[in-house]
Amino acid sequence: MDAADNGPVFSERLTEALAPDAYKLGCIPLGVAAVCGVFGAQGLALAFLAVAVFVGFFFRNPERILTGDEFTVVAPADGRVVAVGEVEDADGAKAVRVGIFLSIFNVHINRAPVSGRVVGIERGGSEYLAAFNADAESRNVRCAMRLETASGAAVKVTQITGLVARRIVCQPRVGEWLRRGDRYGLIRFGSRTDVVLPLDSELRVVPGDRVRGGSSVIAVLRGGQE
Repeated sequence: MDAADNGPVFSERLTEALAPDAYKLGCIPLGVAAVCGVFGAQGLALAFLAVAVFVGFFFRNPERILTGDEFTVVAPADGRVVAVGEVEDADGAKAVRVGIFLSIFNVHINRAPVSGRVVGIERGGSEYLAAFNADAESRNVRCAMRLETASGAAVKVTQITGLVARRIVCQPRVGEWLRRGDRYGLIRFGSRTDVVLPLDSELRVVPGDRVRGGSSVIAVLRGGQE
């Protein structure tokens, strides 16, 4: 399977220095700051200006340099690794998972951990537990995207909301081909992103590690030499 022979290629849209949400949400405190300044409320003006600056900071979208080859799995998000280990799916099949917690100070743009065809997108959950809570992965609002690589490996990347997160953006459609490192979505205001890989994958991270989306190597799929 490859991009050329198997249907449409995903068109990366989160390519600007700031995600579109920065302008939608940042203009509100910026406008309030301007009004406060006009009426001489300098303290309030500075406070709302600081909020506007933070919104821009939160939705920053830096460029990243990919490492390795097509067997190399890169982090789908910036943050701290909070879970590494074996898991079972609903059918009892075993796999390995890497869970990454994103604080409000991390970049929240999500990137494709591998190149592959989107074979499924599933949304679920109804709660908003703290993203580092062990129950968050199964109970929180989430969006799981399943990919199949050119070598046939099954990879799942799941965006999970957190305590204050309320919106998940996942732009690809089933059938599209994502390139490794493509910016495909984001989670607003604190979250977690999990990657589930084949059981024979070689993990390259441990709990506590700090990773950067699109550039940190978290695993190598069978057949890779990275």
